[in-house]
Amino acid sequence: MQHFGTLSFGHYGPLGGGHILTARDSMLQAIDLAQGMDELGVNGVYFRVHHFARQQSSPMPLLAAIAAKTSRIEMGTGVIDMRYENPLYLAEEAAAVDLLSDGRLALGVSRGSPETVLRGYEAFGYTGSEDDRGADIARAHFERFMSAISGDPIAERDPSSAFGGSTGRQPIEPHSPGLRSRIWWGAGSRETARWAGSVGVNLMSSTLLTEATGQPLDVLQAEQIALFREAWAEAGHPGTPRVAVSRSIFPITTSQDAMYFGRSQDQDGIGIIDGFRSTFGRTYAAEPDVLVEQLREDAAIAAADTLMLTIPSQLGVAFNLHVAESFAKHVAPALGWKPNTEGPVIGDAA
Repeated sequence: MQHFGTLSFGHYGPLGGGHILTARDSMLQAIDLAQGMDELGVNGVYFRVHHFARQQSSPMPLLAAIAAKTSRIEMGTGVIDMRYENPLYLAEEAAAVDLLSDGRLALGVSRGSPETVLRGYEAFGYTGSEDDRGADIARAHFERFMSAISGDPIAERDPSSAFGGSTGRQPIEPHSPGLRSRIWWGAGSRETARWAGSVGVNLMSSTLLTEATGQPLDVLQAEQIALFREAWAEAGHPGTPRVAVSRSIFPITTSQDAMYFGRSQDQDGIGIIDGFRSTFGRTYAAEPDVLVEQLREDAAIAAADTLMLTIPSQLGVAFNLHVAESFAKHVAPALGWKPNTEGPVIGDAA
């Protein structure tokens, strides 16, 4: 692990005791948190994207606002559900935000996760899937999106146009040349990790895998990462791929930390999600010196270049800055962390 960031679910709604966190509150707090973490040297701030839920559903305006308020920190998603996306409009938006942020956008995309509604993407107009979970729609949209951000010609020019007619095919605008190298696929299995390597996008692996072999989550993820890098090398892609894994990690340095997380789950879990028997990652919550030893034994953290800390965004900016600062000061340096003042995040050779 060389870099770390935070992964926020962006929940809003009733907090108990008559308190309500509104959608506006959630977004404004996300901006404030990103500014604070940029100053701390944290490398990235990433957001979950869920539709028909009280969470972030349209991340581009938020990421553009963060870009305007920060100078070094990477910003992105984990992940955008491609079943819901117009791939060309997403490509235009992503290129615009990437240019505004001076190349600091890192988008995680995938088929998406289970929803609160049935086949919600059909309500967005994307019908005709032959897969119960819409994976075919997601892959088709992903291919179109990747072609667009790569600068491929998309539409036939109009030779009689009053705005400068010509022939041939026209790519979308704007185009951000470096964006293609900062797209991730959120892989829930070893098979999809290998596929991501073969098509030449970065790998993002969460605290959940849709596999359960009896092995711990970190071992399964380490196998994912090895298969991903093997496929990348076999395909002959240029450059160095990036790999990120997510974890719930809370350094306990105050009585408040202990109150919130002192009794957190310290073992992986097994359950059924989206029809798959799945492995859910444990929560790491301990004093910093204990955390360092525990995390050094995590095979996937050791194999990844980027660690994303899932944060309880409902607890507010001050508390989450405290979590990030505690990790940055007391844990991350022992794991090989390089703050954002040392330059942009890069990957490891496949």
